[in-house]
Amino acid sequence: MGTVTVNGSGDPTDQARLLARWALGTALAAVVLLLSGLGGGGVLVLLGALVGLACSAVGIWWFLAHRGPLRVAGALLAVGAPIAVLVVYVVWGPWLTALLALALWSVALVCARTSLRLIRGPRAKALPRGERRPRPRRAVLIMNPKSGGGKVARFKLVERAEKLGARVVLIDPSVEADVDAIARQAVADGADLLGVAGGDGTQALVAAVAAEHDLPFLVISAGTRNHFALDLGLDRTDPSTCLDALVDGEEFRVDLGSVSGRPFVNTVSFGVYADVVQLPEYRDAKAGTAVEVLPDLLQGGGGDRLDATADGLALPAQQALLVSNNPYATADPLSAAAARRPRLDGGELGVIAIRVDGAAQAAEMAVRGTQASGLNVLTAARVEVTGKAAAPVPVPASAFVPAPTRPPGEPGTISVAVDGEALTLPTPVVCTVRPRALRVLVPRHRPGVIEPQPPLDWRRVTEIAFQPPSRRSRS
Repeated sequence: MGTVTVNGSGDPTDQARLLARWALGTALAAVVLLLSGLGGGGVLVLLGALVGLACSAVGIWWFLAHRGPLRVAGALLAVGAPIAVLVVYVVWGPWLTALLALALWSVALVCARTSLRLIRGPRAKALPRGERRPRPRRAVLIMNPKSGGGKVARFKLVERAEKLGARVVLIDPSVEADVDAIARQAVADGADLLGVAGGDGTQALVAAVAAEHDLPFLVISAGTRNHFALDLGLDRTDPSTCLDALVDGEEFRVDLGSVSGRPFVNTVSFGVYADVVQLPEYRDAKAGTAVEVLPDLLQGGGGDRLDATADGLALPAQQALLVSNNPYATADPLSAAAARRPRLDGGELGVIAIRVDGAAQAAEMAVRGTQASGLNVLTAARVEVTGKAAAPVPVPASAFVPAPTRPPGEPGTISVAVDGEALTLPTPVVCTVRPRALRVLVPRHRPGVIEPQPPLDWRRVTEIAFQPPSRRSRS
């Protein structure tokens, strides 16, 4: 007679199913414990928590989109709503019950995420191991001494690179340098590798030259944020370790983005963020500048909008649009996975489009997260921003309709932030991706790409919990 093995099964699908059932069971126990412990007012307390979350989002919206008394009221509401929820919990519910419910909910979250990660399996691997290549003989590294607050000098990158046999071209920060021309001259002089110690914008320009001539490209994480280096698995705390690739490296191919003919390695931003980046004072006071100018840009929800299409599907009147070279793990800004791209060789663009028409939609986005109607998350091979919308029309942001025909006439211009660099480009602005166009050389021993947590989807967890056992678990 056949037997079914559960606890001893080594099949990831069976383990995922068991964990999904644990997740559902502990989540249900947490809710039951909380409701029973709070008595008849338990449902009201839970609803109050959701209302508090929505009120806090409304307050944040008022603070960002308005000035004067409404901004002050927004700040008070954003801070006061969570405090009010805490007071309600203190008055209505015993702390021991709340702590036990929180512990059960934490177990449910861990089981649910582990189950989703197991079921995702090998597809979650970000980048494969590369191929070993001969040591470059005529490597040329372009370094910006001002980048990252002076990391080139702090980590002695010039001395270390030259000791490893590379030629270093140091950019003069006092004059505007033509990085593209420097890279092309290096190729003409016989370079067999190009590398950059600088920001992502500089990385992209040199990467395009390397891709054009099919040369390996070396990323040195000497910028401020180093998003490209992060997704390549490089050490961002010590950029000198990136130079190890010159003597003990491996190579693989990644995609390279293009926006109206200009390369990008990370993201292209349109709308509110791009407008803020254009301001001269933004570089010295990012947060203060954004808070000061956002009311003018948002105008309470009625500010300038952009019309765009993603593979022919219309995204009308968007306030903000982010196009990435491969999609990010999640669009949830509060998730640690929001800053990570699981892979760089998927051959597609990630698209996050945001449209908030007022306080009510801001509250919906806080409660529903990535399922909110004002947020569209998708992938595409081609994204076209056709220009500014004629007027903010109350059409649901999730309603995809056939792309409107662009009226004839002279093209306008819009603000665009390409890998954090402020540009002004004529419309329409077209974003595409060149699959596996860039050869990257990385150290064989590096921190690696940390697999991001999968987005928490309770519907998917429920499906996993009730799927039939695999044949491998039967004997």
